[in-house]
Amino acid sequence: MLSLTHLKVLEAVARHGSVTEAARELHYSQPSVSHHLGRLEADIGAKLVQRVGRGIRLTPEGDLLAQRATEILGRLNAASAELAARVGLRAGRVRLAGFQTVLSTLVPKAATELARSHPGIELNLVDAHPVVGLTMLRSGHVDIALIFRNADTPPDEDDGFRLTHLLDDPLYLISDRPGQRLEDHRDSAWVGGCERCRAAMVTACGRAGFTPRVAYSCDDTVVAQALVAAGMGVAIVNGLALHAHRAAGVHATRLTESPRRIYAATYGEPPDPPATTALIETLASAARTLRDCSHGSSSPQ
Repeated sequence: MLSLTHLKVLEAVARHGSVTEAARELHYSQPSVSHHLGRLEADIGAKLVQRVGRGIRLTPEGDLLAQRATEILGRLNAASAELAARVGLRAGRVRLAGFQTVLSTLVPKAATELARSHPGIELNLVDAHPVVGLTMLRSGHVDIALIFRNADTPPDEDDGFRLTHLLDDPLYLISDRPGQRLEDHRDSAWVGGCERCRAAMVTACGRAGFTPRVAYSCDDTVVAQALVAAGMGVAIVNGLALHAHRAAGVHATRLTESPRRIYAATYGEPPDPPATTALIETLASAARTLRDCSHGSSSPQ
């Protein structure tokens, strides 16, 4: 029979790739960690860990069980938090993974409201691309992942994720001159993000009939705006990025492309722990404030 202690040991060894580091985290001796791994291997009848030089690596069976152990332990932590709240605990913790533009705009507003309305809740933040955030959410390392989806990208709810729509984030063409259109920049140099972050730019330009020539690759929207302001190229950024920072000399034109959609993702069957629910509610409230601020304007102030 699998025991939680054995699963905790395997999960720590898998995460650190080291018996020594796992022992240090768990406050065990190295022989104790090795003993627990040996007992686990004996219980399931499969080799889980292989020695490789001075280090170790997981076998395919070990890797599979480590992934499941991570999910089990994450769900157990969530259940403990929910049960504690139901019996009257007024404190709690909620862990949030978000990407750069929401962490610099939406999240601070929500964190301020959460601290005011629920002062006993501890908020932990992690900067993570949506793909990474969903992986952390599935494994139980965070309770909420803020993600975005382009209008033509289906949601992930069939994978066990539950999505709460927070707001739509419009796209803007930015250049060092006012009144520009996408069609004006068929031959221009473009500032684009990494391969997985430039999809919206490539799609918008493709609908305008050309493929952008990406001369500068940069995921930092502050740097991207600085390059645009210096006349080194043009770029497409989202509205939240312009709310967070607007470089002097940058002109923004709202595009008619469908905006990307911002969601708060949770994982597993409802209900969520009370602290998680409280944060989602404050995120939704902060999102309404951002929508009200930008309503009716052609570009963020």
